Amino acid sequence: MRLCVAATPKVAIPTLDYLLLSNHELISVITQPDRPSGRGQKSRESEVSQWAAQNNVTFHKPQGEQETLAALIDADLLLTIGYGVILPTSVISLPTHGSINLHFSLLPRWRGAAPVQRAIEAGDSVSGVTVFALDEGMDTGPIYLEKRFALDADITSDELLNELADLGVEAVAQTLTLIEQGVRPHAQSSEGATRAMKISKGDAQIDWNQSAEVISQKIRAFTSNPGAWTNFRESTLKVFTPTITDFPLPPGELLLKEKKLYIGTSTFAIEIGEVQPSGKALMPASSWVNGVRLDSGERLG
Repeated sequence: MRLCVAATPKVAIPTLDYLLLSNHELISVITQPDRPSGRGQKSRESEVSQWAAQNNVTFHKPQGEQETLAALIDADLLLTIGYGVILPTSVISLPTHGSINLHFSLLPRWRGAAPVQRAIEAGDSVSGVTVFALDEGMDTGPIYLEKRFALDADITSDELLNELADLGVEAVAQTLTLIEQGVRPHAQSSEGATRAMKISKGDAQIDWNQSAEVISQKIRAFTSNPGAWTNFRESTLKVFTPTITDFPLPPGELLLKEKKLYIGTSTFAIEIGEVQPSGKALMPASSWVNGVRLDSGERLG
């Protein structure tokens, strides 16, 4: 088949690599226009755009519906992966076989923008990928297939995104075979549906009065974007790599013990492996402690 892929983040790259070497023809890539990024707000192209340029694949950065339609001329199928734009019916119905999406959850759980982060934040024990046919709804289309992935208790969103990006290659390959064989997708149930809302900075703020388990889930869910954070001496401090201990400590209280940093919660203390002070690079928690010189009983939050 002649495929066009609409994608923006790097999680699409394993599938793009597969398509480039497959028996299918990757005729073009659609990605979002360059956006200002970083402290200097310099215009930066998406990682998918960079991939297309490096691999001599035609790419488009459409500004609207008509430009998107023009990019899909002669496509048998449109595949979307984290494109970040809701496509109108005129676009998704244009290719000969319509359009499909590779989604990083087991639908209908976690429909929406941040399924991986929300799954970890909620303490889910299993995740996976779903390939479904796009329709007018938000991740509501009929399903071709799903693949499950068991979650370790300490997995971060960065790690899970990498795992699901690789798992998605197999799911897409099998779906393309099904489409060629004329297999139709089955209707998606709405029972148990949840929304994976876009993450705000406020979502990532830590409440040390919650349990160690809930806080650990939040830290791992928002690693590394936007980063779970707290306040320290009227400044922002992001925290990473949590490990739940077996001893209590008052909520938010900092303890340095045997060169390890512990923070109290409503249940057990959490050991923190790395931190990122405002305006500085990620560093070992022990190095940060050596620099700030903690006072006895000092707290976060």
